[in-house]
Amino acid sequence: MIKTLLILGSFIAAVQSACDNACSGHGKCGSKGVCDCFDNWGMGLAHMSGDCSERVCPFELAWVDTPDSLGNHHKYAECSNKGICNRGTGECECFPGYEGKGCQRTSCPNDCSGHGRCKYIQNLPYAQVAADHEIGFFRPQDAATFTYYGWDNQKTRGCECDPEYGDVDCSKRMCMFGNDVMDQRDDLTAATKYQTQKIIFQADDPSSYYSIRDKTFALTFKSKLNETFTTLPIPFYSVTGGAGGTAGLHEFILDVEGALERLPNRVIDNVEVHGDLDTSNQVHLNITFVGEHVQGPQNLITVKSILCGDGCSPKLSGLELQLETQNITEVTLSDFNSYECGRRGKCDYTTGQCNCFAGYTGLSCSTIACLV
Repeated sequence: MIKTLLILGSFIAAVQSACDNACSGHGKCGSKGVCDCFDNWGMGLAHMSGDCSERVCPFELAWVDTPDSLGNHHKYAECSNKGICNRGTGECECFPGYEGKGCQRTSCPNDCSGHGRCKYIQNLPYAQVAADHEIGFFRPQDAATFTYYGWDNQKTRGCECDPEYGDVDCSKRMCMFGNDVMDQRDDLTAATKYQTQKIIFQADDPSSYYSIRDKTFALTFKSKLNETFTTLPIPFYSVTGGAGGTAGLHEFILDVEGALERLPNRVIDNVEVHGDLDTSNQVHLNITFVGEHVQGPQNLITVKSILCGDGCSPKLSGLELQLETQNITEVTLSDFNSYECGRRGKCDYTTGQCNCFAGYTGLSCSTIACLV
């Protein structure tokens, strides 16, 4: 019996020794002395079994590869074909500009210079505010994003810069925008036009405003430097109770005008608000930007009409409005323009200040200092 066991043990040892390096402890020895490697172990570029002494790195969709017989690209490749596999650790050593497991995603340039957020391509916004894409009801402040089905979804990334910073890596401090004072209107005899934005409100119950009397909402303004400012709560106009009728409407208009002009940093230094109530009980507000700091086209104002309770800033009781009547539109184009440093100076992107050309002065070089 003992002799039989010794012979059997010698046979097993002989079989194990038939595989190179006993599969390095990372596989099983199969028939004909070939290792069956455990997952993520192999040898060489082809990841053949060999002695199972080398690690296999993660596979992700390749950034660049050769096509298959059908002309398809972006097959799965080790380190996404944008890095070298470290066979000792099983981790990819990515080329500059790529990072993550298997070098699966791009790095943002200069990590957005500390002045922005690195976002995937499907999360990058369109334009500045939601109303730039679609109107019809009051949308959140954030600009619209879209479902993206490209092969580089969750792979390609770019910078979304913080307020007052720009360029692809958010490294440049933005300068003030202003009107080019040397740009004349075609017809100087016509009245000067300023940009006017129209906001329409209609209560969910159009026959009565009692349900939203004294309810509050707020307006958000986004400057040309991408700064976002939100007003204090504004009580909504009602034709019932309190200062109703024409007096109530006038009071409401003054509240809106005052709230916008009280925004920090005099971002809106002067604005005129006009309004009316039509036969269908729709309240129309026309907001005209007449200040020096808001000359030219401005981003559309955003209305915050949703309930925002304890812990919110500003705290709003919200308005119950009909969705199909809520919209913000530009009804009058401005005769003024809006250029960096008024097109009459050069921006110092280190400080964010305009170096005005000779004969011009002001934060945006929009003032003539002397005749030239």
